[in-house]
Amino acid sequence: MKIKFLWPGRTKSQELRLLQEDYLGRIGRLAACRLVETREARGIPERHRERILEVEAQGLEKHLTDDYIISLFDQGKEMASEEFVRFLEKNGSSARPLTFMAGGFLGLAERLIRRSPTLLSLSKMTYSHELARVVLLEQVYRALTTLKGKRYAK
Repeated sequence: MKIKFLWPGRTKSQELRLLQEDYLGRIGRLAACRLVETREARGIPERHRERILEVEAQGLEKHLTDDYIISLFDQGKEMASEEFVRFLEKNGSSARPLTFMAGGFLGLAERLIRRSPTLLSLSKMTYSHELARVVLLEQVYRALTTLKGKRYAK
C-alpha cells in the first residue's frame, strides 16, 4: 500500500509538528508513505477567499496523478474506525496510491472536491486545519496497525 498526504503549507505549531512527524514515522514502518507540503497562499487578505483557494489548489494539483484521492471535507462521510480499516483495505490494495488531501484554513477549492471519489469528514466538530492533519495521521496509523495484525498502543 502506498499512501501520500498532501496539504498546503507547513504545520506551524511546533507541538503539532512533532506529533505529525511521530505518526508519519509510525505509518512509514507499516506502509510506503510520504508527505507533500505544497505552496500555501500567503499575504492574501482572507476576504479574497477564492484567490487563496486557487493558489493552494494549483499547488496541490501538481502532485495528483492517477492517485485515489480522499479529500478531507466537513460535509464528507464520517466513518467509525472499523469502517475506516475496511475502507483502507479495499482501496489500498490496488497499485494506485491513496492520497489524503487536506486544505488550508479555508478548506479546498471546489474543483478539488469534485475530483475526489471519497470525501472524508473526521468529525461533525470543527478542528483547526493543523490539528485535523494530526487526527488524520493518527487514524491512518490506527487502521494500518489493525490491517497488519498489530496491537495498537492505547
